[in-house]
Amino acid sequence: MSADFASTADLTDKTITFDAIGLDLYAFTAEGDPNSGVIVGDDGVMVIDAQATPVMARQVIGRVAKVTDKPIKYLLLTHYHAVRVLGASAYAGAEILASAATRALIAERGKADMDSEIGRFPRLFRAVESIPGLTWPSITFPDQMSVWLGRREVRIMHIGRGHTAGDVVAFVPDADVVFSGDLVEYRSACYCGDAHFTDWPATLDRLAEFSAKALVPGRGAALKTPGEVADGIALTEDFLTTLYGAVIESVGKGRSLKETYDATCRVMDPKFASFAIYEHCMPFNVARAYDEAKGIDHPVIWTAARDRAMWAALRG
Repeated sequence: MSADFASTADLTDKTITFDAIGLDLYAFTAEGDPNSGVIVGDDGVMVIDAQATPVMARQVIGRVAKVTDKPIKYLLLTHYHAVRVLGASAYAGAEILASAATRALIAERGKADMDSEIGRFPRLFRAVESIPGLTWPSITFPDQMSVWLGRREVRIMHIGRGHTAGDVVAFVPDADVVFSGDLVEYRSACYCGDAHFTDWPATLDRLAEFSAKALVPGRGAALKTPGEVADGIALTEDFLTTLYGAVIESVGKGRSLKETYDATCRVMDPKFASFAIYEHCMPFNVARAYDEAKGIDHPVIWTAARDRAMWAALRG
């Protein structure tokens, strides 16, 4: 593994794809970079996840303009992470939707997360100076809400904790298509620094019950068939349970965080080292899993200083 901090050495632009995954439904993907989703209804458009800066968000907006002249009326934030939300100001006039738990997390840790993520992955924050500040939702809900784009319903649901405490999915019933945010990744490492390992697999099981025909994950290629959807959910669950199982074993043996990190990598590397952002994620993942295995339910806030100290301790 490279010792470069997080993804600071990842400077190569990715190829963007914009694929139809159902009638008037699209996936904006970029080889393991954060995905966005697009839902076109009778009278407007909903975008799922903003991208990291207004400049990068305009790449999504430009793709939308090629398939419809309807306005973008809604921007859904699947969770609070900066790489997903800080481009929101580019969606002028759109209502910004998020779970109540996500808003609370923005209030608690949004600024620290913003500084942390920008320091970890500068390529994804192209034109960082264009970010006006934190993104705040204009509409929140506790568990579920429906948004109607004319006759098309978008059912937004918090189905359990996972990647964060506030994750939501967007389900389009007329097409049986789901936009999962980072609850599902496809051949990309799960980032688990703010995760709830004990809950996440059960949340994935509830997601599988949708029996979706297609799914847009948080990272990785769009899953365009029921078989691919099942594979993506199973692969994500395998990543999580393998990682947390290895950490629990180490904690049970009284190992230090560094010893646990090394032991967990020995288990994970043969199966998952080829996944996108794997090297970036593993120190954060093991640190959070170690905390949870020791009884810390509410994830400790990551700061730019904590990031660097943890990286030096585990990778230095």
